[in-house]
Amino acid sequence: MSGADLLVRGGRVVGLDGVRAADVHIRRGSVHAVGPELAVPAGTPVLEARGRLVFPGLIDPQVHFREPGMEHKEDLASGTLAAAAGGVTSVLEMPNTKPPTTTPELLRDKVSRARGRTYSDHGFFLGATAQNADRLGEYEAEPGCCGVKVFLGSSTGDLLVPDDATLERVLRSGARRVAVHSEDEYRLRERYAALPAGTSVRQHPEVRDVECALRATRRLLDLAERTGRRVHLLHVSTAEEIALLRERRLGDLVTAEVTMNHLFLAAPECYESHGTLAQMNPPVREPRHRDALRAALADGTLTCIGSDHAPHTLAEKARPYPESPSGIPGVQTILPLLLLAVRDGWLRLPDVVRVCVTGPARVWGIQAKGELASGVDGDLVVVDQEERGPLAREWLRSRAGYSPFVGWSLAGWPVATVLRGHVVYAQHAVGAAGARGEVLRFG
Repeated sequence: MSGADLLVRGGRVVGLDGVRAADVHIRRGSVHAVGPELAVPAGTPVLEARGRLVFPGLIDPQVHFREPGMEHKEDLASGTLAAAAGGVTSVLEMPNTKPPTTTPELLRDKVSRARGRTYSDHGFFLGATAQNADRLGEYEAEPGCCGVKVFLGSSTGDLLVPDDATLERVLRSGARRVAVHSEDEYRLRERYAALPAGTSVRQHPEVRDVECALRATRRLLDLAERTGRRVHLLHVSTAEEIALLRERRLGDLVTAEVTMNHLFLAAPECYESHGTLAQMNPPVREPRHRDALRAALADGTLTCIGSDHAPHTLAEKARPYPESPSGIPGVQTILPLLLLAVRDGWLRLPDVVRVCVTGPARVWGIQAKGELASGVDGDLVVVDQEERGPLAREWLRSRAGYSPFVGWSLAGWPVATVLRGHVVYAQHAVGAAGARGEVLRFG
């Protein structure tokens, strides 16, 4: 992988064990040394970070960048630019594009499309279907493939594995961890069929209710135990699912993640304030669910954070519910929102590294990414904690151009993002290095 030399000088490096004053020396794209007042060869470029926080580059394991087929919403270039602007240097992209990524040929097409156009490193999920279920073990070995994605309930796109028989075939084909959107399709069909005309988006959490999520998650855990296949539960949204995970205690067999939307928004206020702009699947729910998810992230029940970055145009979002599409952009706002969690005391700075770097790297076997230490890729983000004031719409780099968090008071903002020694984004602008993203390696 290509890389550059760089000295990040005078920052406060955040790791799993705490925060320490240290320089970071990156040589040929990899971290060479971390320590105070490092001596480096003459001519090495310097990035000043005096007094600022320095995090390892974040990993977002759930993004929808819409290419191919829906580039009017987002593409690989604009999506990874938004990632880099928020300090995210690695992303795992989902398969519900047009066409969906269900074959090695279609996965190779995505890898080819990304070449020379991306601002973060990247991997791609294969989508499971009844047609490819028995060949996924073969397909998952493709370079750039981070794993297999299953939709137990319909969301955005045509991918769907609603029944246990097909899900078991998927779980028995291959060895990599399987990511799962866990909502029960049969209950969804019943509830949407019964919707009266004029239903408001405020009813979204009742339409896709707690039982819809819980029923699917029970089925998933049962099949994971039966097959011994490792699974990853995406965007957990209910206190009941947290209780189930704690009760079953399945260890590394079942890992789980949460979105920033479920951690920071709550019904009904989010729908009253933002309407369909706050609509996603599974839904943002009442405060008791938000509070349970925060506690589960803090205590390690939830392994990591995925933004579920899912942009649509404002015109699409303006359609009447339930024709309005579900999805909220979010890859750029993970780190700023987590700094609010640290300010408010329900997370610590080392927790940010755990849930946004080492957690997703471990879950998906991402190579050469992790805490800032000798030998890992030289990916990092410098944060100015003095940036307190409202999140500005013009800072957003997603093609969608909106966020429910615009106007929120900040507790810090990323001011420079480094990918393998290259400054790819700084001070609200593309860095001189330009697009340097490469395909991630998994093992």
